Amino acid sequence: MKLDCYETGRYYDEMFAQDSQPRVDSQHVAGIISGLSFTDLQQRQRAAERALFDTGITFNVSGGQEGIERIIPFDIIPRIISAEDWQGIERGLKQRAMALNHFVQDVYNEQQIVRDGIFPAEVLATSKGFLEACVGLTPPKGIWCHVTGSDVVRDEQGQFYVLEDNLRVPSGVSYVLSSRDLMKRTFPEVFSRGVVRPVDDYPGRLLEVLQYIAPAPTGERPVVGVWTPGNCNSAYYEHSFLAQQMGVELVEGRDLVISHGDVCMRTTAGLQRIDVLYRRLNDAYIDPQAFLPDSRLGVPGLMEAYREGRIGLANAPGTGVADDKVVYAYVPDMIRYYLAEDPILANVPTYLCYKKKDLQYALEHLEHLVVKPAHESGGYGMLVGPSATRQERAEFRERLRADPRNYVAQPTLSLSRVPVLVEDRLEGRHVDLRPFVLLGEDVYVMPGGLTRVALKKDSLVVNSSQGGGSKDTWVLTGDREVEAC
Repeated sequence: MKLDCYETGRYYDEMFAQDSQPRVDSQHVAGIISGLSFTDLQQRQRAAERALFDTGITFNVSGGQEGIERIIPFDIIPRIISAEDWQGIERGLKQRAMALNHFVQDVYNEQQIVRDGIFPAEVLATSKGFLEACVGLTPPKGIWCHVTGSDVVRDEQGQFYVLEDNLRVPSGVSYVLSSRDLMKRTFPEVFSRGVVRPVDDYPGRLLEVLQYIAPAPTGERPVVGVWTPGNCNSAYYEHSFLAQQMGVELVEGRDLVISHGDVCMRTTAGLQRIDVLYRRLNDAYIDPQAFLPDSRLGVPGLMEAYREGRIGLANAPGTGVADDKVVYAYVPDMIRYYLAEDPILANVPTYLCYKKKDLQYALEHLEHLVVKPAHESGGYGMLVGPSATRQERAEFRERLRADPRNYVAQPTLSLSRVPVLVEDRLEGRHVDLRPFVLLGEDVYVMPGGLTRVALKKDSLVVNSSQGGGSKDTWVLTGDREVEAC
């Protein structure tokens, strides 16, 4: 397949330089692609899509199409990250996860960062993610943020930024593991050479973290479960996949009960104590006595058992305070405050609309900005100024004026692009990256993560719920002799 017709445009392309020649770290992969006919690539693409469907790797479509399942769109051209680039990303994510954990522990206890004037009291008081029921809590081993999915982007200069943090129930790791399995079959000639760092140890590492936060040992192996809202949840495949990969139980709220102060699951042999739950539902639904009274997904009395140290929960209830996109803007300050270090990964410049000066700037420059609600996810409720209509921008100005605390604005970054298969050619599409960070006895960052790709031409929205897809992310080993094979 000819690659000299590929156009990088004005964007930073992850595989090709501006002269349309493959970057040094992508030469091996580009050589394989150029040696295949387009028919060969199409056949490999279709085989991958069939495998996704046959394996049941699907997600539920929400928003007017409830109950419809489909495979997440997948493109077989991988995203390449050099060993050198990954080293910086990994160090920055470890630093960020530790600082966020310190922050959540602090704001639910001493609130020293507020008293010292580093973090505004008004932001904490108005954060929907801050839960009064968690005040005074210290979770097992002092860990709140067991699994973090911080979204990383690259601009037109090749600079990496953290776009947002996801700490409540970050999802997508099952697609990383499943797509890697597919790519091993699609490009066996690459993986046989040891060019790409493996990711298949993630379930084992996650299980180690969950076992680490179990209550005081009883001499037996801790009983762990993955807690799912049920098969109507958009990420149900991931819940069942991770439970199967870790060899633990998949449970719903109706399977759980409090007995003599312990959290137990119903089994055919009677009640069995469960020590740790990897919860995949939001805080509001986990205990109707502590949060939403009409929740049918939760377990009455769970928070009391948690406070008494009878159960470990990952992520800990209350971590949603750090998902607040206004709180995100203060993470560099958290890193300096708690770790006495400069941030390794920068934030995207952010205008906080609760500040009068920032609000005025956002109102006057909407056509150049991306505006996001502080508490939404999945690409919902946001405005991409350059592609919005005049009417949409006018409506958003009213929203900003009515509820400025609920919005942040950021410059529209020219996100980096990667090649995707489009009809009979390769075209560039914008991407981001969600690496997964595990915080337990130590900090582990999965090499790579979920590369999400905006399959619509010129779109900057990569979420699968908004028409985005995914790619396998190859972090190279750094062995130049191997890469040149």
